[in-house]
Amino acid sequence: MINEVYIIDDDETSIQVFRELFREDEEYKFISVKTEDIDIALKNIPSLIVINEDAIDRDAVELCKQIRTDEDNKITPVIVVSSNGSREHRMRLLNEAIEYYIKKPVDEGYLYYTVKNLTRLLTINRRISPLTGLPGNVQIHAEMKKKLLNNEEFSVIYVDLDNFKAYNDVYGFLKGDQIIQFTANILTEAVHAYGTGFVGHIGGDDFISIVPYKNVEDLCREIIARFEAGVQKFFTDEDKEKGYIEVLNRKGIIEKFPLTSLSIAVVVADHNRFGNILEIGDVAAQVKHVAKSVIGSSYIIDRRKHGYKEA
Repeated sequence: MINEVYIIDDDETSIQVFRELFREDEEYKFISVKTEDIDIALKNIPSLIVINEDAIDRDAVELCKQIRTDEDNKITPVIVVSSNGSREHRMRLLNEAIEYYIKKPVDEGYLYYTVKNLTRLLTINRRISPLTGLPGNVQIHAEMKKKLLNNEEFSVIYVDLDNFKAYNDVYGFLKGDQIIQFTANILTEAVHAYGTGFVGHIGGDDFISIVPYKNVEDLCREIIARFEAGVQKFFTDEDKEKGYIEVLNRKGIIEKFPLTSLSIAVVVADHNRFGNILEIGDVAAQVKHVAKSVIGSSYIIDRRKHGYKEA
C-alpha cells in the first residue's frame, strides 16, 4: 500500500528533503501542496500531512483547524515543522489535535522515524472498524490462532442480522449503520456482562465473539434479549404494527420481509477438535445456514458430542 504524504508549503522547499530522506522507501509518495489548494487536496484523504510553517502564507493554527474539521480528515495525522520556539504557539497548535510539533533545525533521523511510526500506527488503526471501533479480521484471526496454539477450549460466536439488505433498501444506509452500531454495542455489553471475551467486527452486519468457555447458552439468550429490547426503535410505528417491511424488487414486485432479527451460530472448540481456523470457519458456515433458516432471532450451537441444539 502506498502512503501518500502531503507536504504543505507555498515555496516547495520541503518536498526534495522528504523525497531524499525516503528514497529507499517505495511505499511512500510525497506530494507538495500549496495552501491555496488545500481544499482540493483534502478531498483525496492523504495518509499524513506535514506542514512547513515557515513556508506558508497562512496562519498555521487556522490551517490546522481547517484540516481537523474536514469531515474526511478528522483522523489524518498532522505534523507541524516550525522555527517558532514559543511554547504558547506550540501549545495552541497541539490544542488543534495535531500529532507532533517539530522545532527546527530538524534532526532528519527523528523526522524520518516520526513519519514512519505515525503511518505504521495508522495502518494498525485501519484494521479497526471505523463504524463500530471493533477489531477486524487481522485481530480476529490472531485471537483464534492463539487459542488453538495454546490448545485452549473456547467458543466462537458468529452473529449477523437477518433481512439487513431489505432494511437498508427501505430505510437507507445511514439507518443501516445505526443498527450495525447498536448491534456492536449490545454484543460487547452482553459479553462483558456475562464474563470475559473478545468481540470483533468481521464486516458489514457480521460480528464475532470468542469466549474462553463452552457454556454459552445464557450468553446467547442475553444477546438476543438485549437486541429485541432495543431494535424496535429503528422501525416506524407502521412497520412495527405490520411486523414486516415492504421492498420493491427489480421486477417491480413488492416483497415482504420480517423485521430485522439476529441469527447466532456458535462453534464450540474442544481440545484438539480443530487444527486451524479454516476448519472452524467451515463448521461455522454450516451452523449459520441452519440458524438463518429459523424465523426471528435464534441461536444454534454446534458441539462435537451433542450436534446441533436449537433455541
